This record gives sequence, structure tokens and C-alpha cells, in this order.
Amino acid sequence: MIWRNRSACLDADPDLFFPVGSTGPAEEQIRRAKEICASCPVRINCLDWALETRQDVGIWGGTTEDERREIRRGRKRIAI
Repeated sequence: MIWRNRSACLDADPDLFFPVGSTGPAEEQIRRAKEICASCPVRINCLDWALETRQDVGIWGGTTEDERREIRRGRKRIAI
């Protein structure tokens, strides 16, 4: 995971990327994490890694757990 060394979140507080819940204060936390991801030069690498390793918690590659589930479902439909 050499790409991690070039990530925009490298110096950010890791807790920012692991909100508790998806409503209330967590919404602002998710927005802030995704804002960092949006400018990240390795966002796609991060997302690919999260999908391949089935990361079910946190913001990875600018996506939430629910968004990654949808991506995986879409990939399954295409594979069938």
C-alpha cells in the first residue's frame, strides 16, 4: 500500500474518517472527510483497496459504508 504515503489524509485525524452513525454530528464529520478525499491524488487506489478488502467501516476513497455496498452490489450484477 505504497499509495497511502501520498494520501491527502496522511496528516489528518484518523477519527475523522470513522464517524459513529450517519446522522446528526456524523453528517458533518462525513462531509469533512469526503472533502479531504475529493482532493486526494490516490483516492481511486484507496477506494479499490477498500472494496477489495471489504472495508465495512469508515470513509475510504471518498465513500461511506453504504456507498461501497452499492458499488459491490453493482459489480455483482455486472458479473452475473
